[in-house]
Amino acid sequence: MENQFEEGQLVLCIVEKIIGTTVFVKVEGSGEGTITTSEIAPGRIRNLRDYVIPNKKIVCKILRIQGDKIQLSLRRVKPNERKELLDKVEKEKSYSAIIKTVLGTEKYEEVIKEILKEYYLIDFFEEIKKDTKLLNKYFEKESAEKIIKILDSKKEKLKEIRQIFRLSSKSSNGILIIKDIIKESCNNFNCNISYLAAGKYSVALSGEDLKIINNKIVAVLEKIELLAKKQHCEFIVEKN
Repeated sequence: MENQFEEGQLVLCIVEKIIGTTVFVKVEGSGEGTITTSEIAPGRIRNLRDYVIPNKKIVCKILRIQGDKIQLSLRRVKPNERKELLDKVEKEKSYSAIIKTVLGTEKYEEVIKEILKEYYLIDFFEEIKKDTKLLNKYFEKESAEKIIKILDSKKEKLKEIRQIFRLSSKSSNGILIIKDIIKESCNNFNCNISYLAAGKYSVALSGEDLKIINNKIVAVLEKIELLAKKQHCEFIVEKN
């Protein structure tokens, strides 16, 4: 797909030069941009080269697009946003290397051009994970099988987050109340809650993305806390 920039988009840039109070960068993909001193970092800047160095790669946010000129900001990029983009770039490099390894440099250029007419590379490989038959559109059978084999060997091991909590009830049917709370809290999540000791439990969730797993763990614990309050149960999350 052709690279289409939008305001607010995060882009990877290479610092080309610094002239006066303006930083000139090459926006990866296509395009040139500038960053003014006020968009480099908050506060007073004594020396721009403390933040940007020629040939260094930086993650910027697009502020405005005027014709073929792009105005960028470095200071408005949050640390988690920077990490997410860099992770995406590394994935794309890895996927590109897989195709080049299977096809060789000469044929790689031809095939990658066809793929990028319809997909961003990272999206193409996400679709392959859902349906490997998509490979047949761009690759011969033998090459498609090699790519599938490489992807299988690179599959990430599932990551797990585990959190210990305490849940107890003084009610005469407290055991049933607690069982119901645990069952209802896990209804929308594929989580595993284990009994550890008197009033002590462990909730565990697995997946490929730690951020997603953590959000789900938080949601489960919030649901337990809500139901525990309704049933007048004691609920405490232990510090890991």
